[in-house]
Amino acid sequence: MPDLYQELISLAESDMYPFHMPGHKRNCLSTPLEGAFRCDITEIDGFDNLHDEAGIILQAEERANSLYGADKTYFLVNGSTSGVLAAVSSAVRKGGTVLAARASHKSFYHAAYLRDLDIRYLPDNTEKELNIPGRYSAKDVENCLTDDVEAVFITSPTYEGKCSDIRGIAEACHKRGIALIVDEAHGAHFGFGKEYSDAKGGFEALPKSAVSEGADLVIHSTHKTLPSMTQTALIHVQGNIVDKGLLKRFLRIYQSSSPSYVLMSSIDLCMKEMEEKGDEFVRNLLKYRNKIQEETASNQLVKVLGHDDNEDAAKVLISVKDATMTGQQLYDILREEYALQLEMAGEKFALAIISGWDTEEGIDRLIRAINDLEKKAIKGGQSSEHTELVMPSKAMKLSSAWDSEKEVISLSEATGQVAGEFINLYPPGTPIIAPGEVFSKEILDTIKTYLGEGLNVQGIVEDNKGNKEGIICVRQK
Repeated sequence: MPDLYQELISLAESDMYPFHMPGHKRNCLSTPLEGAFRCDITEIDGFDNLHDEAGIILQAEERANSLYGADKTYFLVNGSTSGVLAAVSSAVRKGGTVLAARASHKSFYHAAYLRDLDIRYLPDNTEKELNIPGRYSAKDVENCLTDDVEAVFITSPTYEGKCSDIRGIAEACHKRGIALIVDEAHGAHFGFGKEYSDAKGGFEALPKSAVSEGADLVIHSTHKTLPSMTQTALIHVQGNIVDKGLLKRFLRIYQSSSPSYVLMSSIDLCMKEMEEKGDEFVRNLLKYRNKIQEETASNQLVKVLGHDDNEDAAKVLISVKDATMTGQQLYDILREEYALQLEMAGEKFALAIISGWDTEEGIDRLIRAINDLEKKAIKGGQSSEHTELVMPSKAMKLSSAWDSEKEVISLSEATGQVAGEFINLYPPGTPIIAPGEVFSKEILDTIKTYLGEGLNVQGIVEDNKGNKEGIICVRQK
């Protein structure tokens, strides 16, 4: 099977002169990005078309599909965001109803807005110890399925590595003839490799992919845990519930009409790497994770959560719930004092992501830092009850509120107002409140607490006094 990257290199080394886009004409050889420019072309003869693939791009997608085993796999150059938008749009009719977890990525909410959907929420499954989203069982979903629900949207694994019962949920959906969409953006590595024979830290294998567990639409961010460039992703479709032609239509709508060949070749190289070295990747990942687990096992205050709390070996969740420091302080200390850049911070934890392409040196540095901080940590003190996300009451449909006339109101004066914009904790983008929902005192207190802890709260703007304490509300008539 031809390799897209090698074909691009062959073109760059040929005598073919580019009287076509892009304007750099593969002639930016003095820049640090020389290699990328050499491979950056448009849809010329012999290089297929992402939106109507029949040649080398189709073959590259088929290579990816052979690894995951769906009916059809498509490359995404606008990230998993475009995959979520296309999946939701193709599985739920305009104006329809979708059942979803509250802690869904903002791209899901954007799809609901664009398609004027009514969102029905699954019950809150927040794990109180660290205030993070948990797993869903088939029963959780079955209990919420009503005749008007047209699809179910589940995020698994969560940002923090929690995995839901995808097989059971898929069976519950299929009994009603509706699609299960799984945002498995953080699980592109699932399903690869063999069991790890020396798993003293408790991580013996990776979870199964949502594709093999029967989901109808599965979105993977290849860049999150696999060796692919940022912004690259895949969407897989299988079964007869989702109209594949409709999915393709929405992919054309939500993706660039000038897709990057640099990004597409990155996906193809990633798939080739996993085809040839997937077992090695998983062996390294599990070895690293078990090493972290073993060598921090005695820690009490700066503690790495194990397999029972987090099935995804790539997610290293470092809890400081019993220490005086906050998750943001842990994150900052690791960055500023140990030169370790983690993925994110929560109230009482920080999250590191590892992969099979980490180095022994990097893993050892993380272990040393965690154990060093364990010695310095102080028990209790400022540790307090976690701020729980309260489910707001709904006054308007999301799309109606987002399209309405707005006004900025100070946090201190917003009780009873209707949100006109999202306020999220980012990452991962879970909404504290969505457009159309009502600000209660509890929700406003939650926002103030998060801001006080230095967490990244998106959606706060300047109020009329110039303070960063304003929120966008639906203008009262």
